[in-house]
Amino acid sequence: MLLSLFLAFFQIGLFSIGGGYAALPLIQAQAVQAHGWLTMSEFADIVTISQMTPGPIAINAATFVGTRVAGLAGAVVATLGCVFPSFVIVMIFAILYRKYHSMRLVQGVLRSLQPAVVGLIASAGVSIINHALLGVYGRLDYIVVAIIAACLLVLRLLKLNPILVILGAGVMGGAAYTLLGHG
Repeated sequence: MLLSLFLAFFQIGLFSIGGGYAALPLIQAQAVQAHGWLTMSEFADIVTISQMTPGPIAINAATFVGTRVAGLAGAVVATLGCVFPSFVIVMIFAILYRKYHSMRLVQGVLRSLQPAVVGLIASAGVSIINHALLGVYGRLDYIVVAIIAACLLVLRLLKLNPILVILGAGVMGGAAYTLLGHG
């Protein structure tokens, strides 16, 4: 199990170009679809918790998945698997970039990667929004729609700190689902 965790998160770390949000579809593919370690609902919960806790989202998610699958040893192994490729790649790129940063080819490659990164982030966002809006039963959850709309309005109009908005959304959701007997 520990070797499977390490290899799965090694792949995620190796191919998640663009940072944590770009890693989300890869984490979903490994943890939910390939290995069945999590349900989609558990994955959405882990993404939410990973965003709320300090640190990079991919590393937080790796730690949470590892803990869920194999306890403390799983957390350590999954986190190391996620971090190791990035560490090696960044060291190699830092050396190469320092030497060749002014070359037009290097600048072109960096510019061409931007659309792929945006696509990966958009894919993760669409997947999470779809799950949040449709929930486990595949029906539109009007409470979620109302909370999303309220959060967007508060963020845009009042320019509140996003942490306060997240906390407010949690309170609104907890109250709504408690009062209406859902979830």
